Amino acid sequence: MRFNDTRAAENAMLHAAKSAAGTAIDRGETSMPAPKKNGGPRPAEGEKSIPGGKTVLVEIADGIAWVTLNRPEKRNAISPELSAEMIAVLDALEPDQRVGVLVLTGAGNSYCAGMDLKEFFRASDPLSAEERAVFTRASAQWQWRRLSYYMKPTIAMVNGWCFGAGFNSVVACDLAIAANEASFGLSEINWGMIPAGNVLKATVATMNRRDSLYYTMTGETFNGKKAAAMGFVNEAVPLTKLKKRVTDLAKVLLDKNPTTLRQAKHACKRIIDMDWDASEDYLFAKIDQMRFLDPEQGRQRAMRQFLDEKTYRPGLGNYKRDA
Repeated sequence: MRFNDTRAAENAMLHAAKSAAGTAIDRGETSMPAPKKNGGPRPAEGEKSIPGGKTVLVEIADGIAWVTLNRPEKRNAISPELSAEMIAVLDALEPDQRVGVLVLTGAGNSYCAGMDLKEFFRASDPLSAEERAVFTRASAQWQWRRLSYYMKPTIAMVNGWCFGAGFNSVVACDLAIAANEASFGLSEINWGMIPAGNVLKATVATMNRRDSLYYTMTGETFNGKKAAAMGFVNEAVPLTKLKKRVTDLAKVLLDKNPTTLRQAKHACKRIIDMDWDASEDYLFAKIDQMRFLDPEQGRQRAMRQFLDEKTYRPGLGNYKRDA
């Protein structure tokens, strides 16, 4: 079991973190500039261009990157072009200082109808196994590999139709909010296929065995309320209130210490397949890593405010990040 899968990426920021802290990380108190809210405007030296623009649209506002799958005429089915553009978008937004939270949704009345049957399956059927791998690799890269352990918190905003491969990104995102009116389904059984490409893995990772088998075998659809009841999404709200609910949730995440938030969400996902002893060792290592990487030194600030200054209660909210 690899306990430090994220260490290489996070250690790349180590020197910047140490510089921001100004003193040795392990000292009880540090002197540093007040932290900023996650995401927000960049310094005035120039506005960075927004990625995407064709099959993927991006809007950045108030620390939130709204990423929209943009093939409404195909119910946002995943094409090779969309996959390539999504990879570029995710790569560009991850280090972007304007972005603290990424929200993924779909254009029109659909979230994602799964794979484009013509552009993925029919186009790749005549190819060799090696050539087909090019198609599937790019698709998997953004749908679950990148999103599952993205460096910033992610929310799937399921606004409508969500079928087959659309399940992957819903589950890969850290949180998922659906419209009551959204329609979900594993329709592969209806056209002589099984839900592959890790769609079944995504399904059984969130839904129980009986529900997973039922919808895999029948191909029946279910709505957002049922998705929430089965644990496939966190909650469901009326479509008219969906964006506000997601915005409010994103604002909660933006107020958190970004280093702690990243460590917590990655750890929560990785310990699922660990035994208890391995999990304990991994989590203590993550705590040490977090103290080393956190330029904000949130742990020290929080303990000082709670133990010495008596200015906040941990169970009722965040420590004062600007204090």
